[in-house]
Amino acid sequence: MATRIGILTSGGDCPGLNAVIRGVAKAAYEIIDDVEIIGIIDGYRGLIEGEYKLMKKSDFSGILTLGGTILGTSRQPFKLMQVIGEDNVDKVKAMKENYKKMKLDCLLILGGNGTHKTAALLAEEGLNVIGLPKTIDNDLYGSDVTFGFHSALDIATEAIDRLHTTAASHGRCMVVELMGNKTGWLTLYAGVAGGADVILLPEIPFDMKKVVKAVKKRAENGKAFSIIAVAEGAMEKSEPKKRKERLAARTAEGYANISSKIAAAVTAAGCECRVVIPGHTQRGGAPSAYDRVLSTQFGAYAASLIKKKEFGVTVAKVGNTITQNKLSDIAGKAKLVAPDDQMILVAKDMGVSFGDE
Repeated sequence: MATRIGILTSGGDCPGLNAVIRGVAKAAYEIIDDVEIIGIIDGYRGLIEGEYKLMKKSDFSGILTLGGTILGTSRQPFKLMQVIGEDNVDKVKAMKENYKKMKLDCLLILGGNGTHKTAALLAEEGLNVIGLPKTIDNDLYGSDVTFGFHSALDIATEAIDRLHTTAASHGRCMVVELMGNKTGWLTLYAGVAGGADVILLPEIPFDMKKVVKAVKKRAENGKAFSIIAVAEGAMEKSEPKKRKERLAARTAEGYANISSKIAAAVTAAGCECRVVIPGHTQRGGAPSAYDRVLSTQFGAYAASLIKKKEFGVTVAKVGNTITQNKLSDIAGKAKLVAPDDQMILVAKDMGVSFGDE
């Protein structure tokens, strides 16, 4: 009998999803005698509602360089997975039943932190699950890098690069807000790569006065412009730690986001300021060469795990080695930027301010 492999992509899309799908398929067809691949539509929604399709070998051709996901994706919050809502659907029970109806031998789940929590739950419920670490935030615990991060980093860095010339031409301070609600890996690396003067991260609450001081110091030293790279989840030391309370407080003050609040403070100090938010461009488009290679490695490794019937794990990269971690060990844990991370220290040695000292 054929080995039936289910694949779904969950959470926010990013470059590299299709490259991983391709890597899994091509390697599985090569190393496993008889394979059928089942594409589950729109992530966990498709698994809950039983929407899927039997894929052909031709479906995996020409998708290495294609952004997004050919299977579609959706966000299904983990905290609601075990809650029966108004539709009266027991989501966990439905997923288990559809897994059996599809006659799957295993299920590959491509996603980030929330996705992996549900993957671990399904593994505990007895399904043969393998996770694959996807997120532009690069915050999945146990893996040095996730696919999608480097592509987003290239885009975010280019956004900062392009701001330098217009900032210099007009003598302005530019605040560029990058993705990252809980972690600041993308903003940290893009800020360093793009030569930002101030980098603000969720992990390091900042003092607005020190941010303004850093900008004014540059002006006093003859620098006509400044670039502030800020993660969307960055916060002042004086702001509430809970996100909902923080956003409500900003709204009451008349600010749509942290960037507009920073810009207002800098402008009030006498420096003309503009806000730029690249938004979803950071997760769109074709994967970088790095992510194409990484995604192919991850996909091929997942296929080897299927052949060996090793389940309940997620693929990871540690050092220069592709390996795996137990889902139970990494689910629910985030890889945060430590205040003494080497890249933080490098940036500070370069004169970058993090608004904390």
